[in-house]
Amino acid sequence: MKLFRQIIKKMLRPILLIIRTIDFISINKNPVSDRTIAFTFEISKWKQEYVKEFLREYDVRFVPSSVNNLLIKKCLLKQEKKIFVFWGVNENPKITELASKYDIPVLRLEDGFVRSTGLGSMHTPPYSLCVDKTGIYFDSSKASDLEVLLNTYNFSENHDLIKRANRAMNMLKKLKISKYNHVSEKNIEDIFGIKTRRRVLVIGQVEDDASIRKGCNKPITNNDIVRLAKSENPKSEIIYKPHPDVLMGRRPMQSNPAEVEDIARVITEPLSLDNAFETIDHVYTITSLAGFEALIRGIKVTTIGAPFYSGWGVTDDRQQTSRRRRNLTVEEIFAAAYILYPKYIDPATKEEITLEETIRKLKDKKSLATNDIS
Repeated sequence: MKLFRQIIKKMLRPILLIIRTIDFISINKNPVSDRTIAFTFEISKWKQEYVKEFLREYDVRFVPSSVNNLLIKKCLLKQEKKIFVFWGVNENPKITELASKYDIPVLRLEDGFVRSTGLGSMHTPPYSLCVDKTGIYFDSSKASDLEVLLNTYNFSENHDLIKRANRAMNMLKKLKISKYNHVSEKNIEDIFGIKTRRRVLVIGQVEDDASIRKGCNKPITNNDIVRLAKSENPKSEIIYKPHPDVLMGRRPMQSNPAEVEDIARVITEPLSLDNAFETIDHVYTITSLAGFEALIRGIKVTTIGAPFYSGWGVTDDRQQTSRRRRNLTVEEIFAAAYILYPKYIDPATKEEITLEETIRKLKDKKSLATNDIS
C-alpha cells in the first residue's frame, strides 16, 4: 500500500506543478489589494500558513518552485509595491539577482529564540519568527537587523527595557523554558553521574546546517570541538550533547560521537538544555543558540564560529567579527535578540503576543505534555 501511494504521488506531481503554475499566473495578473505584495520563495508547504500570519501586513503570495525565472520576472515586475521573501539563506541566486537589478527589497525569515514545545523538524509551528530586512542573524559574513541593533541601540537610555530583559531572563530560568521545550525534566545525576571535578559541556549541532556554514569561517565538526575542549581542559570532565535532530535521526550525522567516547561522556538520550546546564562550568559551541542560553545562566562560553551573541565582550571568541564594535552585557544582548528583534504570535489564536506571554504559554503546554503540574 505504501509503495502504491508513492507511485500515485509521483504520477500526480507533474500535474500538481502545472496547476500551481497556472494558479500563480492567474493571481498575479492584477494586484488583489493596495498592500505591498510579498513574493515568497522556497517556503515549505507546512510553513506557509504561519508565515502568512507573521507577514500579515503584506499580501503574501507563494511562488511555486515549478515557476521558471522568466515567468517570475514577467509576473512580478508588473506589481508596483513588492518585496521578495526567503527562508534563511535558502535562496535562488537568479531571484536575488533580479531583486538587486530592480531594487526590490528582500526579507529573510528564521525561527525566533523562544520557539515551541516541539522541534521544527517535527513540523511544530513556532511562537516566534525573525523577519530581517538586512540579512539574517546566523550569517556572520554580513550584517543583519539584529547586529545593527546590537551595534547602535542606546541601551543606557532605556532602563525599562533592561529591567524587562532581566525579568524575562529570570522567567526563562525559573520556568525552565528554552528554544525547544519537548523533553521532560530528568535527574541530571542519573545521567551525568556525581560531579567530582570541573565540567565542560560541548553542544553538538547539525554539521551541514546553514548556521554553521554561514556562521563559521572554517570547516569543523562536533568531534573537533570535543577534542579542542579536552585539549584546553585536560583535567575537566568533558560532556558531549549531540543535537536532538541528529539523535532522533531527522538530520544526518557528519561525525560519529562514538569516536570521542574515550575522552568525553556522550549523552545519547533526549535532554533539555536547562537540565544539560546543571553542574556545568564551561560550554563550548560552534554557533549554537545554546551558548547564549548558557550565558543567561551565568556559565562561561567559548564560541568557535561567530554566533550573534559573540564579539560583544561576553564570550571567549575564536572567530573575530570586525563589524561588532562595542562591548555589551548579556542583558543588553538579550533585550535586542529576544524583545526587539523577533515577532511573537500564538499559533492557536493567531494573535500577536509578547515574549513574556510566549514563555507562560510554552510553560503551560510543556506542563501538559510532560504531566508536570508544578
